[in-house]
This record gives sequence, C-alpha cells and structure tokens, in this order.
Amino acid sequence: MALTLNEEQRYLKDTAKEFFNDNAPISALRLLRDSPSERGYDVSLWNTMVELGWSAVTFKEDVGGLDFGFMGLGAIFEESGRTLTASPLFASVVLAGSAIEIIGNESQKQQWLPQIMAGTITFALALEEKSFHAPENIALLAVKNDSGYLLNGEKTFVIDGAGADQLLVVAKVEQGLSVFIVDANAEGVKRMQTNLIDSRNAANITFDNVQVEECNLLGELGKAQPLLDQVLDRGRLCLAAEMLGGIQEIFERTIEYLKERKQFGAVIGTFQALQHRASQMFVEIELAKSTVISGLSAIDEGSKKLPLLASLAKKRVNDVYQLVSNEAIQLHGGIGVTDELDLGLFLKRARVCLQLLGCSNFHKQRYATYCGY
Repeated sequence: MALTLNEEQRYLKDTAKEFFNDNAPISALRLLRDSPSERGYDVSLWNTMVELGWSAVTFKEDVGGLDFGFMGLGAIFEESGRTLTASPLFASVVLAGSAIEIIGNESQKQQWLPQIMAGTITFALALEEKSFHAPENIALLAVKNDSGYLLNGEKTFVIDGAGADQLLVVAKVEQGLSVFIVDANAEGVKRMQTNLIDSRNAANITFDNVQVEECNLLGELGKAQPLLDQVLDRGRLCLAAEMLGGIQEIFERTIEYLKERKQFGAVIGTFQALQHRASQMFVEIELAKSTVISGLSAIDEGSKKLPLLASLAKKRVNDVYQLVSNEAIQLHGGIGVTDELDLGLFLKRARVCLQLLGCSNFHKQRYATYCGY
C-alpha cells in the first residue's frame, strides 16, 4: 500500500494548488455566499476544471477516462479544501459517477459517464432521509407498474441537488435497495434549496408519483446496497481529503499568527502552553494524513479493507478538523470569529463536513462492526 504520492501525483497536486490559488481563492467563496445561486458554484470555473481533465481522473479508459486513480483525485480535493472551493466534482463525479460505474450496466456507463466527464450534465445523489447519516434506513418507495417504477417519498441534504440536471435516487423495493436515474425536472419532483452554514448548495427533494422507466433502474433490482457502500466509501475518502486540506490551511495560518502576535512584549508563539497546543495539533494532523492516503490507496488497489480504512479516515479527520478549527479560533482570540478573517469560513465548513457521510460516532460503530464487536 502506497503511503506517499508518486512523481505524477505530486505534479498533479502542485498543479491543483496553483490553479485554486489563482482561480478560486477564498474570496470566490465569499462572492458565492453574498450572491447565492441555484447551482452554488462558478460554472466557468467548473468548465475549466473539466478542461484540465479532473472530472475524468478516476474513470477507466474504455469510457473515456484517464484511469489516474483516487490518489490523484484525492490530491486535487486536498488542495480544493485549502481554498474552500465549491464545485460539482464531489457530488457529480465522485458520488454519482462512482455509483454509475459500480452499480450500472455497461449501457448506462457508456451513456452517462462520458457526459459527466465532459461536464455537459451534472448529477446529485439523493440518499439521506434523516437528520443524520443512515444509508441503510431508506423509506422512499419504488413500486413496479406497467411503465416502469413509481417513486414516492422524500430526500434531505442532497448535495448540489438544487442545481443538478439528473438525480440518482436510492429507493426501497421488495427485494432490497435500488438506485434510479431521475430527471431533476421530471413531473412530481419538487426541489427546495437549503442554505447551509458553509454557503454550499444542498436541497430537500420530494418525489410525488414520479414515473421512472425500466431503463433508468441502475444495475439489478434490489441489489444496490453492498455496491452503494463502495460508492459511499469513495465519497468519504475524497471528502476526508478535502477536509485534510482545510485542516492544514488553518493550522499553517494559526502558526504564522503565533509567530507575529505580541502580548506583554513577547511573541505569543514563545509561550510554552501555546507551543504544546500547536505540537498536539501537528501530531494529530500527521496521523490524519496517514489514514487518508491509506484509504485512497485502498480504493486504487481494490483492497478488501476499504470499509475499515474509509471509516478510520473519516472518523480521524472529523475529530482533527473539529480540534484544529476550534483551536485556531481560540488562539486568534476574539478576531477569530469575525468575518474579517477566513477562519470562520473554515469553521463552518468543518461543521457541515463532520456530519456529511457519517459523523465520528457513526464511523466508530461501523469500524467496530466490521471488526466483529
């Protein structure tokens, strides 16, 4: 299992760092926050990311992808986390794209994946129905009829759901769970955009007698659940990589502040108590890095340990992002929570990410279950 990036992956990481710094600084997020839109991201920025090939990084060559792997994509997410960049890379490419790749049949892959990679269409995964992550607790019902399937139910916290062109809807059928491709503007689909504290796009969606054709059933009827777990683990690790980038950015900013801020005639970074707190954060960040890169490597290697490593990474990064964001605010003092500084934006993003695809308690329980406890 690789624990470091190779030369090509490092080059991609450096390219992403330069791109996000030049084209998507945190001021761009502030602009999105102050001028909300249905899509919740800069379309021209997304088109440029597509032109760079980032939407095709993980997909196989037989569908037009670059087959560069999740280690490379994780490096992109890590750099995007440093500037809090909003884009459909997570919802459309990682979650929906992986679902089509893993669950879908060959015809569905050939139909949809090239469009996702080309950026001509965006998807959102409609999974959650509770106020907490519960991927197996699905009540939205799909009933077979002469024309295909009829969907009825509600979904919450659909990332990028307000502006997506297509939805992947996880539904309950007699045989288990299935995933359906649904036009986001189909009759009976009602979307309500929600305003999250991190200024990102999400939606609550109601499905009222939504008719879906047989060909829009993704893969085999009732057999989606174990495959969906693989999709979500990919999402958890890419999200963990983004969170890791945010963690490192606010840690580095805090260290610079400790080196500059003076109190009682001395630089506060010379105070031993603050040095101990900074040292503890550094150790936790290094441990988090190892878990994220191990998980991303497990995806590329097809490791059977992926569920364990995904939950380990998400739990670890959850805790570290909470620790470092809290410490950054405290070590900056009262100005840490003012809008003048960017720290508050990272704090808000952290609070959303802590819940997205599983909080720490969810992943502790999941890890313990896989270990037989």
